[in-house]
This record gives sequence, C-alpha cells and structure tokens, in this order.
Amino acid sequence: MQTSCRMALSRGLRCCQRVLSWVPVVIISSVVLWSYYAYVWELCLECSLSLSLAAVYLLIFHIVFFLFAWTYWKAIFTPPTQPTKKFLLPYAEKERYDSEERPEVQRQILAEFAKKLPVYTRTGSGAIRFCDRCQVVKPDRCHHCSVCGMCVLKMDHHCPWVNNCIGFSNYKFFLLFLAYAMLYCSYIASTVFKYFLLYWTAELTNNRAKFHVLFLLFVSLMFFISLMFLFGYHCWLVGVNRTTLEAFSAPVFPSGSDKNGFHLGIRKNLEQVFGKRKRLWLIPVFTSIGDGLSFPMRMVSESQNPLLGRGNQWDDEGTDDENPGSHESSHIILEMDT
Repeated sequence: MQTSCRMALSRGLRCCQRVLSWVPVVIISSVVLWSYYAYVWELCLECSLSLSLAAVYLLIFHIVFFLFAWTYWKAIFTPPTQPTKKFLLPYAEKERYDSEERPEVQRQILAEFAKKLPVYTRTGSGAIRFCDRCQVVKPDRCHHCSVCGMCVLKMDHHCPWVNNCIGFSNYKFFLLFLAYAMLYCSYIASTVFKYFLLYWTAELTNNRAKFHVLFLLFVSLMFFISLMFLFGYHCWLVGVNRTTLEAFSAPVFPSGSDKNGFHLGIRKNLEQVFGKRKRLWLIPVFTSIGDGLSFPMRMVSESQNPLLGRGNQWDDEGTDDENPGSHESSHIILEMDT
C-alpha cells in the first residue's frame, strides 16, 4: 500500500513538473501575441498612420515576426538527439559491470567496450565517460540532462524558455531564435519610439493606444538588452567551438584537459554549426556538419584519433581537402583559420 502511494505521488509530481515546465513558454508566447496585437492594431491602425507608412511597417513587421516565430517553434519542438544503440552497454557487459565492486575492473570493462567506439574524451580521472542512468558510453561532448532524463549529443544547456535541451540537433535553431528575437525587439523599438515621443508630448491623445505604445517600447528594449548579452555570449562560444558546459569545464583528452580541443578556426567553427551552404545559414533548417557522435579535433594523435578510421566522414560533408604538409609529423593538425 505504501509502495503504491509513493509511486502515485511520484507520478503526480512528475506530471506537475511537466506542466510547470511549460510556464516560461506560455509567458513568452503571451508577450509575443500581445506585442503582435499592440503593434498591428493599436499602432498601425489606431494611431492615424498614413496608408503607405502603415503598409511598409506591417510588411516588414510580418517578415520579422514570421522568422522569429518559426525559429522559436523549431527551438521548442526539435527534440534533442540521443546516442545511438551502439553506445549502449550490452547486457553481458552490463551484468559484469554491475556485479563488479572494484572500480579499476569496472573501468577496464568500459575501456574494452569503448575500443569499438569513436570516443576520445575522458573523465577527469582519465576513465571512459559512462552514464549510469542511461547505461551508455557517452560520445564526445555528450552529457546527461537531468531535466530531460536522457543523454544529449553535444549538449549545450537546458533552456527553460524553450522547455527543451539545446544540443547538436537544435543549437542552430536556438541561435537563430536569439538573433531574430533581437531583430524583432529592435524593429519594434525603433518604429515605436517616434509615437512614444508624440504621446509623451501630448500630440496624440488616444489613451488606449498610448498605453500599448508605451509598453511596447519598454518591453522591447528590456528584452533586447537581455538577448544582446545572451546572443553575444553564444556567438563567442560558436567562434571558439565550445558549448556552455565546455566553457565551464574543459573537455579532457588522453593527453589532458584542453579548453580549445575542438577549436578549428573561426570559419570551420561556424561551419560546424551552420554548415557549408551559406545561403541556408539564416534559415531554420538543419545544416550542421556531422552526426553529433564524433567531432574533428584541433590536435590529436594519428594513432588514437577515432575519426581517421571512419572513412574520412567529414569529406562527405564537403569540407576542404587536408593539407598534405600536415602529415609530416605523427600528429594530425587541422589548419587553423585566422
């Protein structure tokens, strides 16, 4: 009886948690819907704008609004990608691992299994990274999200404002969402400012429209400033090819910790997220390079680099040819862009 009560309570708490996790999304969506009404109806239709000026305002506004809403939708509803089944610890190894009490033997079991996998990063102690909850050997840059309850490929962070885990599958959409949200706020603020001054000097007297215009300016500026810092930070992360988690805790390689281990140069770093086709960079369609399971590294041992044994997978994505001169030593050094 007590067990069933605890299970029912646990299910109830999880249900409440899932419902409450949508509260930030509902708040943002409500603010956006109000801004749409306030701009289209109260500003463009109620403030006695000329027909031509209102048409121009509305045309540009709807283009920006569409791009902003599209990227926000993609950031919310694009599920994070999990490791494939080949990273799942087989039943026999799992039995051995769970029954073994000696940590060094457990590490050896994981090391033997990981020899068949393209994993290169390690824990701080040098062991294979393993998730006890998902029972998978973690691919490089993969982390377990306690909110989503699963391991996420190239996990950046869990964002409550989109109620989603940001990782390999949707990081581009998240960046575009921030960019178009800034554009949306800046466009509203720049076009509303003139009418804010007119209301302030009492040249316009529509009190209901006045309220909406004043709050449009205030809310758009407030969100723009907040988004500017967040977007700037993520631009820096993309430029150095790090995730938010890697910015706080540098990835560990067999040779040691290296915060710039995945830094390939600014151009190649951008292509890792946005792809090679620049005409698609600003459109929320998936164009990131790779499969999220393994990534090119700045400098790795030729005999240990898992990418070298995978048939030059990056050539399939249309990357530049390797520099022949880079094979003169025992290390593969990816050419750094300036």
